[in-house]
Amino acid sequence: MERKVTKFGNSLGLTMTDAFKQIGLEQGDMVQIEVNQSNGEIIIKKATKVNLPNGISSDFMDTLADVIGEYDQTLKGLKDR
Repeated sequence: MERKVTKFGNSLGLTMTDAFKQIGLEQGDMVQIEVNQSNGEIIIKKATKVNLPNGISSDFMDTLADVIGEYDQTLKGLKDR
């Protein structure tokens, strides 16, 4: 499938409706995007939906992900002690 990159407002994009339908993506679904700069590949995968346990909010999970990202090397260092 070949597509032309076009301008959407201030962004670049392309239409892939048929490809999205093939993997079951619909408007509002979340995706994971991986970029391999060395070979020019962009991989788009449908994100796995996770149901959080009662009492755990998505805001908490977002904050936790930020903290883990910020202190990743420190946390990895602690596990080896």
